[in-house]
Amino acid sequence: MKSESPITASNSHEGTPLLDLRGMVKSYPGCLANDQVDLTLMPGQIHALLGENGAGKSTLVKMIYGVLRADQGDIEWQGAPVTINNPSVARGLGIAMVFQHFSLFESLTVSENIALGLGDSSGVNTDSLDEDIVTISARYGLPLDPERYVYTLSVGERQRIEIVRCLLQNPKLLIMDEPTSVLTPQEVDTLFKTLRQLSSEGVAILYISHKLDEIKALCHHATILRGGRVVGIANPATESASSLASMMIGQDVTPHRLPESAGFGPVSLACQSLTLPAADSFSVKLDDINLSVRAGEILGIAGVAGNGQDELINALSGEILLSSADMVQFKGQPVGRLMPGSRRQIGLCVVPEERLGHAAVPGMSLAENAFLTGAQRLSLSRVGFIRHRASRQFASRVIDAFQVQCRGSAAAADSLSGGNLQKFVVGREIMQKPEVLVVAQPTWGVDAGAAAAIHDALLGLAADGAAVIIVSQDLDELLGVCHSIMAICAGKTSDVFPAKHITMEEIGLLMGGAALDGLQATDGVVNGQESARKFGPEAPL
Repeated sequence: MKSESPITASNSHEGTPLLDLRGMVKSYPGCLANDQVDLTLMPGQIHALLGENGAGKSTLVKMIYGVLRADQGDIEWQGAPVTINNPSVARGLGIAMVFQHFSLFESLTVSENIALGLGDSSGVNTDSLDEDIVTISARYGLPLDPERYVYTLSVGERQRIEIVRCLLQNPKLLIMDEPTSVLTPQEVDTLFKTLRQLSSEGVAILYISHKLDEIKALCHHATILRGGRVVGIANPATESASSLASMMIGQDVTPHRLPESAGFGPVSLACQSLTLPAADSFSVKLDDINLSVRAGEILGIAGVAGNGQDELINALSGEILLSSADMVQFKGQPVGRLMPGSRRQIGLCVVPEERLGHAAVPGMSLAENAFLTGAQRLSLSRVGFIRHRASRQFASRVIDAFQVQCRGSAAAADSLSGGNLQKFVVGREIMQKPEVLVVAQPTWGVDAGAAAAIHDALLGLAADGAAVIIVSQDLDELLGVCHSIMAICAGKTSDVFPAKHITMEEIGLLMGGAALDGLQATDGVVNGQESARKFGPEAPL
């Protein structure tokens, strides 16, 4: 594909379009989110919607689903003009959407959650709902027990609830927003089989993802947005991941190469027999976790969400105080009983998974959010008073360095798109130059260009001697930037493996709690000495 002008990719799906958008416009104060966007979807077509953060993807699909009203533009559904005022109208037409962040009640059953999500206008017979759930889930390879409580399910199983809820409405169009961001490779394979089956039955799928290799493997067409405008239409099968990324950001993307390590420094952060009881019935117990990360090293921790990652990060940050200070050691000193501010002051910084509400206060400005974590390390306060100018300057440096699209340091955190807020939050911590950085899902929801910038910054931090722990469900990310990789499952961690000697499929098995016979593991110990040993059923623990 060439330059800025949209071109037509070959299309095997012929006839009347299922959905035809013409001249869609949506603006917000100071921002034109969609500018004369056209989009055509054919029955049975799996169509990717690509674009960097802030390109207008979310705005467009929200107008299709009735969450937002367009300022101008026309929508045709099966050849007839329609007005989609709300999601109920969309569902009535046959449009269903699986959002990136699930809206499920953990204390209710699968069946109860689906019944709540269907509403009164779905046309589904709730009297036979359990039977229908079993029938649909079996037909599409998405096994679900209607009587299981949601809090007992893995993230992949929870996603099945959302998909089955949509399928019960016999949709003609299924919109999926970042559907694989929380799945193991094995679960991704299952999902793709389901989507291909739906496509063969005539269901159109509008697929939003930043994982370009998935787009190539799954999608028939791709529409690329940049700056709220359509800048191209492509056939993903004939493009490379790098060419798709270049179309999205308007320039070539040079993949980084993980440098060969010349050797790491001493252990910067270690956990010794870290054990933590579950706080409640929805939490995960941590069971005898041992790990260490050295100066200059990037350690990746893989795992399906809900397997103890949040509890581990909270124990490392100080949000949860441990029964013994020795369970967490920073440069040989016990810190397991220190509060978060004290750990941050000595050089242990943490980026939590939840961007809005945990990593940033929604209604506060970016400058104020910068002050909250940088006050001690950057001396952003003096004798109890906030240094507002210094806070604004620091926030502005983060905005510039990480190309955060916003209206300056005075912009409220909740006014940013998810990807831009992620860039700001990660950049805010990296630019404080911590000696240890623990970061959860560093590139969740960000585009290819932003992900490359964040990865380069993390690699640069490690090259300067910091120890980095990345907790992520994105296995491509872990294999691309980490020196060592381990997994966490049900509150227990696996052995540590050199990233260059482990495959994505093997990591997926570790995430499921399996052992890997015959693979050399790194026997990391607190004194920083490294040795290899066999990892398997007969290996000494």
